Amino acid sequence: MLSIFKSIPTHMDYKGQKLAEQIFQGIILVSAVIGFVYGLIIEQFGWTVYIVLAGFAVSCVLTLPPWPMYRKNPLSWQPLVPESSGESSQKPQESIKKKKHK
Repeated sequence: MLSIFKSIPTHMDYKGQKLAEQIFQGIILVSAVIGFVYGLIIEQFGWTVYIVLAGFAVSCVLTLPPWPMYRKNPLSWQPLVPESSGESSQKPQESIKKKKHK
């Protein structure tokens, strides 16, 4: 059962994140303008809130899951450099002796 969940991709590349953010902001802006205008015409603020909440729900469905359109530009990682066994496990800064100030 858990292997089904492990097979679902959960990553999004940087360009995909930018696209998702632009889509999210665009839908929220358009729904806010439409909701404001419609609420102003019928003089009901509640409809403005409903339309903005509907735009929020639509934008969440479109931008929160990692759809394939957000994974078109994967990062190419550098290969892992193996450590040699003769080196100490200390970091380079830790192995350097500190100078005493006069």
